This record gives sequence, C-alpha cells and structure tokens, in this order.
Amino acid sequence: MVKLTMIARVTDGLPLAEGLDDGRDWQDAELYKQQIKALFKNLSRGQNEPSRMSVETGPYIFHYIIEGRVCYLTMCDRAYPKKLAFQYLEDLKNEFERVNGSQIETAARPYAFIKFDTFIQKTKKLYQDTRTQRNISKLNDELYEVHQIMTRNVQEVLGVGEKLDQVSQMSSRLTSESRIYADKARDLNRQALIRKWAPVAIVIGVVILLFWVRKKIW
Repeated sequence: MVKLTMIARVTDGLPLAEGLDDGRDWQDAELYKQQIKALFKNLSRGQNEPSRMSVETGPYIFHYIIEGRVCYLTMCDRAYPKKLAFQYLEDLKNEFERVNGSQIETAARPYAFIKFDTFIQKTKKLYQDTRTQRNISKLNDELYEVHQIMTRNVQEVLGVGEKLDQVSQMSSRLTSESRIYADKARDLNRQALIRKWAPVAIVIGVVILLFWVRKKIW
C-alpha cells in the first residue's frame, strides 16, 4: 500500500509537492517524513546516488526516481510490489513534468506545486489495490523491469550524509584552529622581535638623549 508521496528539487532539496495524508492510520508518520527530508538533503549534496533506488526503513520502503533534477519519492509497505511502486512514480513524473516542467527551476518557496496533490491522490487510488486487473497487468508487463534497482538500508544511506557533516565540521574546526594558531604565531614573533631589539633601541635612545643634553649645555 502506498503510504506517502513527496516530490523535491534535487539541486537544493526544496520540497515541491506532497501527497497530503493526515497519517492517522500509521505510526511515526513524522519520523518518516524527517527521514525523507534527510534523503533529499543528501541528494542535494551531489553524492552521485543512483537515479532509481529503494531504501528500507522499519516496516516500509522508500522508492524514488530522479529525473530532470527532480526526485519523486513514495513510501510503501514492504509487501507492496516494487514494480508497481516505480510505475506509480513514473506516472507522477510524466504528469508533473507536463504540467510544471517550465516552472521547476524558478520555484522559490516550499510546496510551490501543492495543487499537484489532486493528481497524486487520484493516481494513488489506482495503485492501492494490487489485485485489480489493471495492476495485475502492470505486474506482468515485461517492458518495465526493476530487478536491477538497488535496495539499501536507510541508516546506511543517511549515514553517508552524517559522515559528510562530520568531515565538514572537522574541516571548519581545523580551519578555525589554524587561524588561531597563525594569530598566536604572529604575536609570538612580534614579542620576540620586541625582546631582541628593545635593549638596542633603549641604548640608542639614551645616547641620542645624552648628545642632545650635552649640546644644550655647551
């Protein structure tokens, strides 16, 4: 059964549309939405993830496709046929590109195409019951195969992003510490020069003062 659908721009992870669902019929809805947003964030980093992939999370699976710098993602029960899930996403992709394709790059606010929910809901109903003749025919259709689509665990996928965050934080910390070290090194060099030349400057100053006093007296 299709539980949740979200569409986002890959370049920056901006959510463009969502299949609205109050989540009352399934637990931890907000947790899975946060995982989806984390996946979009990972994709926006340009990690060269496959354009089609399935990601296992608890009793569900995220299926997504990336086309034209847009990610179409749905969350389904583990028992839901993978083939139907990806055909469902293909239907969404084709319609979304047809209706909103020219505006995708210029969208500036989250859920700019929220009205697309109407099409999502209508299409989701067609795919909900896997036993309908329509869906049985799609399962038997050899023109669309999904055997080669990779399946990974959500912790493995999100872990890549977490490691990148850690590397980024470490890099920022090292840069900051390097600046502090450089400032301290300049201060130490300045103090060393003062200690080295201060006595000489004092002697020269005293000699000049004595010559000036002697000249005034004489």
